[in-house]
Amino acid sequence: MNALISISHLTRIFDVSKPWLNRVIERRPKALLTAVSDISFEVEEKTTYALVGESGSGKSTIGKMVVGLLKPTRGDVTIGGVDLLRETDRAKVETARSDIQMIFQDPYASLNPRWRVRSIINEPVAARGGDTKGLAEKLLEQVGLSSEDASKFPHEFSGGQRQRICIARALASEPKLIVCDEPTSALDVSVQAQVLNLMSDLKDEFGLTYLFISHDLTVVQHMADKIGVLYLGRLVEEATPKDLFDDPKHPYTQMLLAAAPKMDGFGREVDPPQGEIPDPINPPSGCAFHPRCPLAVDRCKQEHPEMRHLRNARVACHLAE
Repeated sequence: MNALISISHLTRIFDVSKPWLNRVIERRPKALLTAVSDISFEVEEKTTYALVGESGSGKSTIGKMVVGLLKPTRGDVTIGGVDLLRETDRAKVETARSDIQMIFQDPYASLNPRWRVRSIINEPVAARGGDTKGLAEKLLEQVGLSSEDASKFPHEFSGGQRQRICIARALASEPKLIVCDEPTSALDVSVQAQVLNLMSDLKDEFGLTYLFISHDLTVVQHMADKIGVLYLGRLVEEATPKDLFDDPKHPYTQMLLAAAPKMDGFGREVDPPQGEIPDPINPPSGCAFHPRCPLAVDRCKQEHPEMRHLRNARVACHLAE
């Protein structure tokens, strides 16, 4: 298969310093927060690539850089062979961007409360001068709602129904890639299952590619073709769901899986995850996970591990064997 998305050495640094005068008076240096650091991976066409990790690991920042809402500090984002940052032909960039849509985490905050559902769904097509006649009604029925809902406002729907409207809006421009930023985390468990089943069906029907961002391992286990595990802005492991869940190689992945809820886990004794994510403004030297890692040695504190292939996975750990 061909790679639809190719991300190379992607880095994003935020300047979170106090105002200049405050820093002069207090004699403080600039404060730089590295949200994403030197990440590289590829997403093949018509597959689902999932990014997982704790809050603050850089998942949403990567998603926003892929769709163009944030500009990388360094690195390349290539969609369908077009480098969105360095391509000088604006027509190619616009064509590539028109193939990308995003589903946001909050299904109410991402919908304009003053617009009727018809206008919300039609907007991506209308903005490019396309024909929107009957489009909203058709898409609403495809996502399991009624065509009559097109004349309603977002506040008239439940959370799960709003997320279906968001999915319909994402499908309106016939994209190749949809970036899903925790699309079910704000929903009840039963509604989550309905929305995930819908997304899976639509992927097969329209030949979509998903970049799926989530902190829920049980969701990505069933949705993803490949999973990338993030820690403090770095990719620490990448594997298929079967390889990742059967044989996790990075200690952080092992810790995530051990802490995840299990159906047969009543009464089991499991050590809670150790420590907290370090301050990203002042990260640890060497491997960022070494203060929490039960296997850490002196080398881990001094030398950053590079991503390398190990059997059927890629892992960034000196002691992965």
